[in-house]
Amino acid sequence: MKFGFVALLVGISILSLAQPPGRDNNFRIALAGDSTIVRRMSVYDDPAYLQMIKRIRDADVAFTNFEDLVHNYESAPAAAGGGFGTPSAGTYMQADPFVLDELKWAGFRLFSLANNHSYDYEAEGLLTSMQHFDRAGLVYAGVGENLARARAPAYFDSPKGRVALIACASSFPIHGPAGAQRGDVKGRPGVSPLRVKTIYTVDSATLASLRQVGGRGGGRGAQGDMNFLGATFRAGDKPGVTTEADSKDVDGILAGVREARRTADWVIVSIHAHNQAGNIDIPADFLRPFAHAAIDAGADVFVGHGPHVLRGIEIYKGKPIFYSLGNFIMQDDLIKLQPQEAYDNFNLPPSATPADFFDARWNANSFGFRGNKKYWQSVIAEPVFNSKRELQAINLYPIALTYSETNPAGRGQPWPANAEEAREIIDRLASLSKPLETKITLQGDQGVVMLGSQAK
Repeated sequence: MKFGFVALLVGISILSLAQPPGRDNNFRIALAGDSTIVRRMSVYDDPAYLQMIKRIRDADVAFTNFEDLVHNYESAPAAAGGGFGTPSAGTYMQADPFVLDELKWAGFRLFSLANNHSYDYEAEGLLTSMQHFDRAGLVYAGVGENLARARAPAYFDSPKGRVALIACASSFPIHGPAGAQRGDVKGRPGVSPLRVKTIYTVDSATLASLRQVGGRGGGRGAQGDMNFLGATFRAGDKPGVTTEADSKDVDGILAGVREARRTADWVIVSIHAHNQAGNIDIPADFLRPFAHAAIDAGADVFVGHGPHVLRGIEIYKGKPIFYSLGNFIMQDDLIKLQPQEAYDNFNLPPSATPADFFDARWNANSFGFRGNKKYWQSVIAEPVFNSKRELQAINLYPIALTYSETNPAGRGQPWPANAEEAREIIDRLASLSKPLETKITLQGDQGVVMLGSQAK
């Protein structure tokens, strides 16, 4: 009896050492939206701020989209148009290497680098940024020296299992997608693309007229589509506009998801998608089928970002889909330098400074990001799974990026939202999620997604 009692005590002691106090066997993922970071995060000592950071650090893995490039203008020339490769696109991204240390300090270890700014400084700028991530020991996906590497899963090893990330972008400049490698020609560095075409449905008579007008400029696509002046037209009973993802790109991305499912314990799929269905809060038509296909292929979590606003949350086959988590850090007004064509877009003189450019771009605070509060409100999402990969909870921690601050130096840094803003953020997210049959409630200072019988 005495020996058995001692053995029992030893067993309990071993179990207590194997599991730290206050921890459970659940797997927690912290997810944040776009991070355009220029300043340090680690200088603040506000208790509420540090509690927000602690939530990120306490997760088994933390993810954000790095919508920036790490370089010092050393050798990379600016591309012909920042963001989308067009003169009006505006900002060219740049951050110093210390920002990666700051993101590590905050607890982030997993990053998507696939977005519309990945090619702001051509291939060399992207490769330089990747090298800085490699030196910092941070895991990233969605970009590569060629298409195969951009499509490939990236892996992070946590104490509770191996996490795979597959990342892609449907928003990018024409020269941004990675190119496939051949035996006789090297591949092109770039992002893992999900190309999307916009389809205009018109009646048969209109389509016939377009074919006459198009002449050599028009042609037939799949299903009798008419390609004319860069747009796709299709005959149908009800006029409308929709979007479809390129099937080859979908197949290429899902192949990476299936590979990750075979080689990792947890699989996250990420997309940078500005595309919208009329209202910026509503994802474009192609995105929901793509998210479902990613889950069907083996993803545990699907996370979107890109439009810089929150979009709805869906639970599909027991897995969470976050169509957009908005912004986590938005400090693009503080980027050190911009190339000459950025100034030329606004007819600014050679003596103009970056601050002059950003003021001109945002039209004295009345246009774009500066003119709408919802760009500066978001959440840190925390899906929680048990050891069987079953979703147990989704916690939503509201954050505010100091929208009311008039000085750019004070804007864009994440802070825990106050009670009023927290309710505003969760109410908006609940409204956006309702059409997706997802119920969200505010409990204390955080949002909670109702699962199972609670959702009814």
